[in-house]
Amino acid sequence: MEDNTLEQKFSKFIIIVSIVIPVVVAILFGVKLKDFGYNVEPLSFLPAIYATTNGLTAIILVAAVIAIKNGKRKLHEQLMTSAIVLSVAFLVMYVAYHMTADSTKFGGEGAIRYLYFFLLITHIILSIAIIPLVMITYVRALAAKFDKHKKIAKITFPIWLYVAVTGVVVYLMISPYYVQ
Repeated sequence: MEDNTLEQKFSKFIIIVSIVIPVVVAILFGVKLKDFGYNVEPLSFLPAIYATTNGLTAIILVAAVIAIKNGKRKLHEQLMTSAIVLSVAFLVMYVAYHMTADSTKFGGEGAIRYLYFFLLITHIILSIAIIPLVMITYVRALAAKFDKHKKIAKITFPIWLYVAVTGVVVYLMISPYYVQ
């Protein structure tokens, strides 16, 4: 299979997934299982786990960049695949938590409140933008188009790292306000 064909083959898939994931997450974010008669306890243990997942993702992303800079392509590939798996796991846990629990209101005041909402809003917007970027970057690596892969990876990496790190920071900032 020619490299362009592989990219073309995945282009429609990338577009569809990049639209479907945010739409489905937004819909499921508003769905509460209790509203459908399910007596489900809030999965209140999940935020700490998915924040840890974000932290691990950030560490793995940095390790993957170090690996490729040291010529360890196979290790880089394994680390990047792990980062993708962790990001998917985060998403599943995030949706599961929000389907069983009411949203937590941030209780901070003053400048910290503005910082929190700035981080939260940029985190959400960039987490949507990172979906197609990660998939395009990954497909270009699969297609062995390493020049194009490297170009987009220079954009994908800092955005993905920002999303992973701000996920942890947002959790730490809101965690005192979770209802137990």
